[in-house]
Amino acid sequence: MADIDRRSFVGAGTLGVMGLLADGRPRAQESTNAAATTEPVPDVTRLLAAYVVNARPDDLPARVRAEACRTLLNWVGCTVGGSRHETVDIAVRALTPFSGPAQATLLGRHERVDVLHASLVNGISSHVLDFDDTHLKTVIHPAGPVASALLALAETRPMTGRDFLHGLVLGAEVECRIGNAVSPAHYDRGWHITGTTGVFGSAAACGRALGLSERQMRWALGLAATQPVGLREMFGTMTKSFHPGRAAQNGLLAALLAKENFTSSEISLEGQTGWAHVLSTACDFGQITQGLGDHYEILLNTYKPFACGVVLHPTIDACLQLRAEHHLAPEAIDRIDLTVHPLVLELTGKRSPQTGLEGKFSVYFAAAVAIVAGGAGVKQFTDDWVRNPAVVALSERVTPKVDQSIGEAQARALISTKDCRRVEKFVTHAVGSVEQPMSDADLDAKVRDLCEGILQADAARRVIDLCRNIERESSARAIAEAARA
Repeated sequence: MADIDRRSFVGAGTLGVMGLLADGRPRAQESTNAAATTEPVPDVTRLLAAYVVNARPDDLPARVRAEACRTLLNWVGCTVGGSRHETVDIAVRALTPFSGPAQATLLGRHERVDVLHASLVNGISSHVLDFDDTHLKTVIHPAGPVASALLALAETRPMTGRDFLHGLVLGAEVECRIGNAVSPAHYDRGWHITGTTGVFGSAAACGRALGLSERQMRWALGLAATQPVGLREMFGTMTKSFHPGRAAQNGLLAALLAKENFTSSEISLEGQTGWAHVLSTACDFGQITQGLGDHYEILLNTYKPFACGVVLHPTIDACLQLRAEHHLAPEAIDRIDLTVHPLVLELTGKRSPQTGLEGKFSVYFAAAVAIVAGGAGVKQFTDDWVRNPAVVALSERVTPKVDQSIGEAQARALISTKDCRRVEKFVTHAVGSVEQPMSDADLDAKVRDLCEGILQADAARRVIDLCRNIERESSARAIAEAARA
């Protein structure tokens, strides 16, 4: 669901708007919200394809490699954690009879299916809990489309851990740069940006692994461009998690076809009837090509402490802090007044959610469950908690108010108690943001919790160690083997 939080959600966060150089220093500010379509950059598809084909693993700065390992770890944890969700069960039941050879692992499950179906199902699993990574400038979830396809491919052909990590970085770079170029206009048209740009990341990463030439990579990007998937209309349903899965599968398909010289347009991004002009009302093509290899978008990736879209995180953070600081009991609360950015009610204004998935789209539920349960993780965004009498009763006493001066990364919570106390908390940057990132220890704990009940404790520890040190592995398929139930 994090994609519900469109635009540059970092709001007042300077680094989120400006981006980072490879060494972590802020780079010069540039517009990420294209206001008008610019003149096409000559050969933008060619330049992007050439970069992907010619980039070298040795050129990745240490900080970029470290963040990529965190991205990989978070993806594995979310995919394993989501693997037993009803959504995934249905997908496996529907698709397994039509699968080809048992080539690739479904993380967190015992089934093995063909590579294309594995990329689809693992992509669904990675997103179904709304707990996956988020590139806050665009609200793209970078890892789902890229890692789901790349790991499936790694199970059928030799791929070192070092090359796998490099492919993950390249795929994230491609999808996020394309997302930067069309944000927020593309999202405002109703596209789910993780699906529509994730296909490019998958195609680039898999194309690199397949050894595509520059021309073949241009074809792969063209084949990706012609397969956009994902409508915001689907949010709150199982179909939302289908989007990154399909993007992973479509991108892998694009790379496989291009490898056999299946031709495509070589100006698929910038052409007058190409991807950007058709799918967005505005585009800044310079966002795609400027600084390639000098700064990396994966340095702006973030990891969620709460299992819902980041638009709700400031509210949840504020409520949890007030609960802890003042030992608030739900029955003692008279009302909860929230001051939020307009996007919160636009995107999460569902007053009476009936399912756990719908709860992820309700600021009323999110605030109430944070107070009642003392958390907002996977175990709280369930049908049972949505229907919990105490949560329902408290949610009816939640009153959100829009304030244009409140940033997208901010929220204020004012709680009035029945004994006439008033306590208040203003959150500038929620935990899990670029400015307040999850620590390595917190991320490890998140992954252990997601794997609980699915993988044995020693297997979960093995997964964490593998992801942290993937560049030492002679074969990337070790991740799939460790994460198989």
